[in-house]
Amino acid sequence: MAIGAGLCDRCAHQRVVRNTRGSAFSRCELARTDPAFVKYPRVPVLRCPGFEGRGSARAE
Repeated sequence: MAIGAGLCDRCAHQRVVRNTRGSAFSRCELARTDPAFVKYPRVPVLRCPGFEGRGSARAE
């Protein structure tokens, strides 16, 4: 689901987290294992070395 997070909206590593008030946040799952990535990046993300399109090979 697109939430206006830029590149993250098309990334296989994105997880959308919702709070009880209905707000949605883009979480980067790469941050769990790689400290180079921010758990909740500033949006919109325009470039990311970890970008991997959903269902495709890794690309920037």
